[in-house]
Amino acid sequence: MAYDRYFAICCPLIYASSMDRMHQQLLATSCWTIGCLFSVVYVAFIFHHPFCGPNHINHFICELPVVRKLACDDTTITKTVVFGLSAFIVLVPLLVILSSYVLILYLVLDMKSVTGGRKTFFTCGSHLMVVTLFYGTVISMYMIPHSDTGQDCNKQIAVFYVVVTPLLNPIIYTLRNKEVHKAALKISRLTQTSILLKLVK
Repeated sequence: MAYDRYFAICCPLIYASSMDRMHQQLLATSCWTIGCLFSVVYVAFIFHHPFCGPNHINHFICELPVVRKLACDDTTITKTVVFGLSAFIVLVPLLVILSSYVLILYLVLDMKSVTGGRKTFFTCGSHLMVVTLFYGTVISMYMIPHSDTGQDCNKQIAVFYVVVTPLLNPIIYTLRNKEVHKAALKISRLTQTSILLKLVK
C-alpha cells in the first residue's frame, strides 16, 4: 500500500506503468512467498524441541514466543533465529513504508494546493496510523523480551495485530468511498423508515 501510495502521489505520470497488473501480482506473490517461507522456518525450529511438560498456553492462538516457552530443552538457538527473522520481516517493510511516507510528506509540504495537500495528508495519515499500530504491537511481541509473568499482556498485544488492525483497514479504506457513503445512507434511511413503521403500528 505504501509503495502504491508513493507512486500515486510522487510519480503520478508513471503510476499506470509502475503499478500495472503484473507488478501488483509480483508484489502480492513476493509478500505471500516470503511470509510462507519464514513460517516454515519458524515451524521447523519449534518442532525441533521436545515438549514434555504442560501442554496448555495462556493465549488464544498458538503464538510462537508463547509455544516456545513450553519446550523442555534449551531454546537459545531458536530464540536467536526467530529474533533475526522477525527483525528482517518486520523492520525491512517498516523502513520501506516510513521512507515512502517521508517522501510523500516532503511532496505534500511542497504542494501549492492546500486542499490537495490536506486530502493527501488525511489519506496517508489514516494508513500510517494502522501501520504504526500493527508494527508497534508486532515488534513488542516478537522483538522485545517479556517476562514469563506477563502472559495476559501477550494476549492484549496480540489482539491489536490479530483483530484490531484487520478491522480498521476496511473501515479506513471503504468509508471514504462515495459509493459506500451512499449505500450507508440508504441503509440508514431504510432502517429509520422500518423503525418508524413499527412504532406507528
